[in-house]
Amino acid sequence: MLEINKVHNIDCFEGVKKLDNKSVDMVITSPPYWALRDYGVDGQLGLEPTFEEYIDKLCNIFDEVKRVLRKDGTCWVVIGDTYGGTGTGQEKSMESKNKQTSGQYEDAIEARNTKNIATKGIYDKCLLMIPFRFAIEMVNRGWILRNTIIWYKPNCMPASVKDRFTVDFEYIFFFVKNKKYWFEQQFEPQQNWGLRDRTEGKYKKAGLANGLTGEINIEGRNKRSVWQVTTKPFKEAHFAVYPPDLIEPMIKAGCPENSIVLDPFFGSGTTGLVAKKLNRNYIGFELNKEYCKIAFNRIKNGK
Repeated sequence: MLEINKVHNIDCFEGVKKLDNKSVDMVITSPPYWALRDYGVDGQLGLEPTFEEYIDKLCNIFDEVKRVLRKDGTCWVVIGDTYGGTGTGQEKSMESKNKQTSGQYEDAIEARNTKNIATKGIYDKCLLMIPFRFAIEMVNRGWILRNTIIWYKPNCMPASVKDRFTVDFEYIFFFVKNKKYWFEQQFEPQQNWGLRDRTEGKYKKAGLANGLTGEINIEGRNKRSVWQVTTKPFKEAHFAVYPPDLIEPMIKAGCPENSIVLDPFFGSGTTGLVAKKLNRNYIGFELNKEYCKIAFNRIKNGK
């Protein structure tokens, strides 16, 4: 078993192979999206010639993840989509609007060229549905898909396109290995149904809109599957970073305290940061040495 609460500078597939069977309680990760960015390291995921090869390689990694996940464990994957065709107009527009941070677009050119070659003339301007292709293949390989969660970004990046709507969300897939698994119910505020002042235990009497009276849980209602979470900049790295607020409910819901959370694509270390904050342990794999340093310092400083 590898050391816990450490970022291991290793390819994720090789790293997961070093873990014992049923040795981690939870997996949270966001793999590199296909053909959107070159992270500058050999062997990286995301630059495969076709999205079919990308999905196959990604699911091979999750075959190993399934082996090391406990029988009652949970697995959460944040993954985005992309359009086929050239994408040239969007690329030039974003670079012109962001001269001061153009580096984050320059490192995407080779990746997008890969996508253009693979999809031009076949999927021009077509949403490639990569998250769903991934989810279907995961189910085909034995995973149980419990939820498709929508991460709604109210401060999403503006788009220059004029012939479709701006995409302001990404997908989160919640998988498990077995029908019975560890899960702590999460709540969100109730809708205002005209609550009465009288409280009985954890319930309040509610005067509903149609005149009926019922009881509601004052802890709130069962958390819904559209999560509004704003993106937050992380100045030490220009690659995509999901915000701590996004994964906090996942860890609370899907992992007991003092247990182990695995992130095979550790990146800037958000998973480890939140895991430690919530009294969980973590194991991280990251191929890029510079990102390992960033993650280590970030977790050490607690922010």
